[in-house]
Amino acid sequence: MTEQTLTQTHAARVLNLTKIYGSGQAEVRALDGVTLDLHRGEFTAVMGPSGSGKSTLMHCCAALDTATSGSVFVGETEISRLKDKELTRLRRDQIGFVFQSFNLVPTLTAEENILLPLSIAGRKPDPDWYATVIDTVGLRDRLDHRPNALSGGQQQRVAVARALASRPSIVFADEPTGNLDSRSGAEVLTLLRRSVDEFGQTIVMVTHDPVAAAYTDRVVFLADGKVVDELRHPDRETVLARMAHMDARQLDRAATDPAEQR
Repeated sequence: MTEQTLTQTHAARVLNLTKIYGSGQAEVRALDGVTLDLHRGEFTAVMGPSGSGKSTLMHCCAALDTATSGSVFVGETEISRLKDKELTRLRRDQIGFVFQSFNLVPTLTAEENILLPLSIAGRKPDPDWYATVIDTVGLRDRLDHRPNALSGGQQQRVAVARALASRPSIVFADEPTGNLDSRSGAEVLTLLRRSVDEFGQTIVMVTHDPVAAAYTDRVVFLADGKVVDELRHPDRETVLARMAHMDARQLDRAATDPAEQR
């Protein structure tokens, strides 16, 4: 496969990515040489135990954090080579982000929240795409409501619409259903799934929930800052089985490695 083909089929890539916090005995390797391709037009889940590096990987990919070493590409662009203004433009134009805690501005209406990133950039939405996004999230009759007048599921759908409004190359979602009940969570996951199937969006989601992972095309498993497994066409049972296997391996390692017993 040629380099040109790679850039056409990968929305993002990380190569030998390392992220270190602290130094000496206090050093923590949040990411330890991660190499990963994120395919265009796919829904990928990133899973692993607490402290495995899931959110750190997502924040480095989304240009919200800087790696210690290694490379991150969004499309054909290596983000570590960008200056501040170029990095701001890339985040604004090519990356969408959905937070667990919604991160809506309470004094703005749902529509104003959705359009806020575009307004800051001095841009107007593409009318046809904006109408498609609004109809997809199913909130046309709630656009003039502020967040405190919306349910948790509705607020998260506003957040998803905000991430999609600029038609980014890739959307990152950090535990997007973590603060939702099962019904609202299913609404948001169905919305993310539709955006991939119907609009060709690329989505990468950090989650701990095997039910959420079952909505995706691919699950990547992290442990101790490394990619340790991958599963395609997941369902709840296969995800649970892989997670149980990972837990068993960690227990075995902790029992035999004194460094793990701290």
